[in-house]
Amino acid sequence: MTFSISALSHLDEQDTARVKELIQSATIQDDLAPLSEHVLIHLHHGGDENDEHIVARSADGIVIGYLHLDQTDEVAGPVVELVVHPRHRRIGVGTALVNAATERAHDARLRLWAHGELAMAYALADNLGFKKTRELWQMRRSLFAAVPKSPVPEGITIRSFVVGQDEEAWLTLNAAAFAEHPEQGQLSRHDLDVRMSEEWFDPRGFLLACRGEELVGFHWTKIHGGRRSGGHDHPEIGEIYVLGVLPSERGTGLSRALTVKGLEHLRDEGLGAAMLYVDADNEAAKNLYESIGFMHWDTDVMFTKN
Repeated sequence: MTFSISALSHLDEQDTARVKELIQSATIQDDLAPLSEHVLIHLHHGGDENDEHIVARSADGIVIGYLHLDQTDEVAGPVVELVVHPRHRRIGVGTALVNAATERAHDARLRLWAHGELAMAYALADNLGFKKTRELWQMRRSLFAAVPKSPVPEGITIRSFVVGQDEEAWLTLNAAAFAEHPEQGQLSRHDLDVRMSEEWFDPRGFLLACRGEELVGFHWTKIHGGRRSGGHDHPEIGEIYVLGVLPSERGTGLSRALTVKGLEHLRDEGLGAAMLYVDADNEAAKNLYESIGFMHWDTDVMFTKN
């Protein structure tokens, strides 16, 4: 089968719809989303000016593959994510997309994210000279099982996020809580506003921990699937989207208390399960979540080409 590769700085409305259809087909086939939330948000909102969209089309013009090239991280290097239609795999589409990204990247330190430990992703990475450098665990637990009790530390109150009031204070808290995490810690007001504009956003599930008037911790929950997140076909599942506390509050039990409060909120919303993502080498976080009943479910892998 013949196909063509094109690189675009912007996807028009028609191509965006075709890429979303491609993503949906791959999600149904693989039972997991092939692209991260970061890329999906770019597709919804137009992305950054440094984004590039590399598209594979069949001879009759059908979109059969898509790669997102993000070159905004000058410290770690460019990163790519890609998806190939299930009916057009094993014919070189993935290889052609990554080769096109390699040619267009301004930095040779290309990073490739693969969601789920699919054998095809490992084979593609190996054939192109990429090596595994990072693992991100997905963990899950049932919400039908009892959620363990965890007392809120003395002097702390927990409330929901107030739109129009808490944005700047939360950004300050988030930057302090994730000072060593470049992706999360550098979130801007624009980044926050974009996420708040998504269909899944619900301030009731955006929990803030306060010591007096100061924000000292937060647990931002999210609901995937069903009518509350854009009408996706898969069943609803809750997520520990982001959890963070000030360094001065670590070791006080606040992280555990916030985790439990968030799970209680998701359970009260009628959900049967919850999920989260955590770096595989973050033993402290994994131990916390395992103690609350989470278990390893799947793994996302980053491959790097030096």
